Amino acid sequence: MSYTKRILHVDLETGKTEIEPLKEEMAKKYIGGIGLGMRLFLDNSKPGVDPFNPKNPIIFATGPLSGTMAPSAGNGYAVVSKSPLTGIIAESKAHGFFGAELKRAGYDAVIFTGKSEKLVYAWIDDDSVQLMDAQHLKGKSPHDTEKAIREELGDFYIRVSAIGEAGEKLVRIASIINDEFRAIGRTGMGAVMGSKNLKAVAVRGTNDVNVANPEEFTEFIRIIHERMKGPATRKYRTLGTPENVLVLNAIAALPTRNFTQATFEGAEKVSGEYLNERYIKKIIGCATCGMRCDHIGVVPEGPYKGATARVEFECLWALGPNTGVDRLDAIIEAIYQCDYYGMDGISAGVIVSFAMDCYENGILTKKDTEGLDLRFGNAEALVETIKRMGSRKGWLGDVLAEGSMRAAEKIGKGAVKYANHIKGLELPGYELRTLKTAALGFSVSFRGACHLRSGAYSPDVKGKVDRFKIEKGRGKIVMDGEDVYNVVDSLILCKFSRGVFYEGLNEMAKYYTLATGIEMTAEELGKAGERINNLARVINIREGKGTREYDTLPPKIMSVPVPDEGVAKGAYVNQKEFDIGLDDYYEVRGWTKQGIPTVEKLKELGMSDLVPIVKKKIGSQTPKKKRKGGK
Repeated sequence: MSYTKRILHVDLETGKTEIEPLKEEMAKKYIGGIGLGMRLFLDNSKPGVDPFNPKNPIIFATGPLSGTMAPSAGNGYAVVSKSPLTGIIAESKAHGFFGAELKRAGYDAVIFTGKSEKLVYAWIDDDSVQLMDAQHLKGKSPHDTEKAIREELGDFYIRVSAIGEAGEKLVRIASIINDEFRAIGRTGMGAVMGSKNLKAVAVRGTNDVNVANPEEFTEFIRIIHERMKGPATRKYRTLGTPENVLVLNAIAALPTRNFTQATFEGAEKVSGEYLNERYIKKIIGCATCGMRCDHIGVVPEGPYKGATARVEFECLWALGPNTGVDRLDAIIEAIYQCDYYGMDGISAGVIVSFAMDCYENGILTKKDTEGLDLRFGNAEALVETIKRMGSRKGWLGDVLAEGSMRAAEKIGKGAVKYANHIKGLELPGYELRTLKTAALGFSVSFRGACHLRSGAYSPDVKGKVDRFKIEKGRGKIVMDGEDVYNVVDSLILCKFSRGVFYEGLNEMAKYYTLATGIEMTAEELGKAGERINNLARVINIREGKGTREYDTLPPKIMSVPVPDEGVAKGAYVNQKEFDIGLDDYYEVRGWTKQGIPTVEKLKELGMSDLVPIVKKKIGSQTPKKKRKGGK
């Protein structure tokens, strides 16, 4: 079977390691990736643990297909912990080559706890696990760290997942990067590594990863591989996700200048078409992938000549239209700087745009910025602010490194009106005032503002629903999307390949069964997706942030109508329709009106052991009856 049935525990304080068996029941219930990672987090953490506390575990989890020849799924891994940015459950995935290597080393998951006395990196060489001195790597970028470790250990094929200066300095949007451009990007996982003095995880695996049914598995992946060359992945193979720029701009769904406008007059200059024509030098793929989607941009001339970065829509949007910058050379440089310091490019861009909005509205002054002209559209100021955040340089860099939620609180003077986040995680590049199914989906996402938790923007953009209103029925759309994405992220299939599974969960279940030898039906797999979403919600409830009051939208989305002329003019999300959406979602989920999974729902999903957590919360929200005869 493709599971190794081994979970590695590493205590960074003592250097001790321990192997725990992965039981088949746990594997089937939570699959792998984010599902297994979140269950291991719950079982290995205490309620209320501070994200920077040594007792907060950080978990590297592979999927049941990691290490196999499975196209787009053989190369992924997930990282799970409690987020320093949001204070709730955090998960992020990356592809490339690292995940396959970790599986070949013999592990379904690695759980790091404790804090090393000095900066170290974990060197996992099959059964040999050592903590190596990393003092000489301090301040190095993730890519330079990767190169240095390979050289030090004398093997170019070692795979490394590392943090940069941002992670070391506990920048709350710090990422973990492998294979130069591949990021465990969102929710600040790099800062958790930094808090543990863990600079990197280096892996060499020499074991075979066997599948239960090699002949049928090989035939199945041939089919998937062929489909990956077809229309389902055309976008990713040609222009890549930057194709979204003009698509979203055309329907007034491209957030601009910190979600002030819904269209960008400079969209053509930062479009996928313009980018590919002038900046893209090569397109590369991950291990076992049949489509290749990594569009690598290089600046050919000017002040940022030589800047090289993987360019996809979200970072391009966040560091471009959302800051009012229409220069691709500066955007590529900004993405490069995010990679260099090891930061989430989406959050970084949204935080800079928040600061620019505060500057334009007189909340931040030139004294606060130490002379930096932080107006929208200032490309030089964009790049400089990214550097300051990544190094926590000066008052501004230090404050913005805390993320927009905390930065707004520290800045004061009404700055919260301009902070575009949900649960502390900055919004991605979809205008929620004109994509209202997405607005509902983003608000209930268990990791905060996220397009990758339900894909709820898709029916809006494709015109399958009236995108300018929230009505009964949207809750089901969001729930179904979430459950499928939970399966995708636990198998660790690349989301860009989701369209090649023509029969959806049926084919994913077949994939799982052929690889693991554990019988799985489409219905059981769908139930696992639902179980994983409820698990995440219960974790957030345990951490005190999993109820209705946290399923919110930013002030701009709910109180500032779209000013652009055209079809979207005047659009915003009003409280009445938002409440209809939340009620509808909770009802189809089988949760209470406050968004708490019911005892019956948890029992139905085989999670009776989590009932005490929700009972406690439901009990605390039930009004006490007056005693007879009492006053």
